[in-house]
Amino acid sequence: MGFSDLFIVALMPVLEVLLVTALGLFLALDRVDLLGPESRHRLNNIVFYVFGPAIVFSNLAETITFQKLVSLWFMPVNILLTFIIGSALAWLLIKITKTPLHLQGLVIGCCSAGNLGNLLLIIIPAVCKESNSPFGDSSYCSVDGEAYASLSMAVGVIYIWSYVYNIMRVFAVKITDKHVDDSTVSINISVEDTETSSKSCKEPLLPSGDNCHPDHFEKPGTSSGVKTKKIPIWTIQRIKKIATDLNLKMIFAPATIASIVGFVIGTVSPIRKLMIGDGAPLRCLGSSVSLLGEALIPCMTLIVGANLLQGLKRSGVGFVLIIGIIVVRYILLPLLGIGVVKAASHFGLIGSDSLYKFVLMLQYALPPAMAVGTISQLFNAGQSECSVLMLWTYAVASFFLTFWSTIYMWLLT
Repeated sequence: MGFSDLFIVALMPVLEVLLVTALGLFLALDRVDLLGPESRHRLNNIVFYVFGPAIVFSNLAETITFQKLVSLWFMPVNILLTFIIGSALAWLLIKITKTPLHLQGLVIGCCSAGNLGNLLLIIIPAVCKESNSPFGDSSYCSVDGEAYASLSMAVGVIYIWSYVYNIMRVFAVKITDKHVDDSTVSINISVEDTETSSKSCKEPLLPSGDNCHPDHFEKPGTSSGVKTKKIPIWTIQRIKKIATDLNLKMIFAPATIASIVGFVIGTVSPIRKLMIGDGAPLRCLGSSVSLLGEALIPCMTLIVGANLLQGLKRSGVGFVLIIGIIVVRYILLPLLGIGVVKAASHFGLIGSDSLYKFVLMLQYALPPAMAVGTISQLFNAGQSECSVLMLWTYAVASFFLTFWSTIYMWLLT
């Protein structure tokens, strides 16, 4: 198959995503106001608590069996590598660009977490349905592709809310502690100035230490040879914060719980026979959940487009930082992804299925996960900057996704 044919196959699903995203952007305009801030907030909650868990649960229960889960064991490892490599590249980017502290967690989140959910669920089935698809029969390709995309989404959700969430939380804590430290220094300076003036020390302070100094005055009830040291209040607050910041509620997000339940139903044969299949006694329950899950892709894509409008109205992120994140996400990570998948294939860690390898490679070339924006809102850190970064990374995603999809298919076929 020629390179131009592969380019057309790769372009079609990206255009679908682009058109729906543009519609979401249009609906969020002030003069239309169908997806304003309040509407987006409500729709985002429905997606987070209902549609997202429903599609993860239904797809995993229907497509992932115990045998398939064993054969796909490398995918969770591959996704973890995307997070680790992305974090390492983000750390280098932070050092090179001297990124401010309040944006460092956001940069790591954007570079490490890709959109492993709705984009793959759109791109993979669309590629399989193309008449000149390089992955064989469309029916088998669609079933396998849906299984790969579903597992990718489930594993991605778990990593985002355990790995990325806690990294961004750590940087949010650093920002809070810095503000507390600055406040403590200001208070200490004011107290020392007050004590010094109250003691009427008028002699110059010389290095010999023989002159009048606030530390030379004895506090009431203490001897001159005994020094007292109080634990700063901010230290106690930090200990309490570390002890209580392990937010299991966020780690076990609704989609994470749905992933666990979907894995159990899909891999345990007796339970699977009760819910999955035309003759299953509880097939109505599975069908209802699947029907809810089908609403995720259009709703989530509309939200992505609507959220990009905020980036058009705001600034505050340096051009160099934007270019750096684009280079990490769309040049360095995809190139390293080719090396990782080729090495895994060489050592026999993955089979010969070209569609599976395509999905593994594509996981390195995706734009940042929209959950990064949600996490930044939770910690109230870099929300406006996140909108700008999402705008530019998703604006160029159509070109790079098409380019890398074409390259990957060309390498595999």
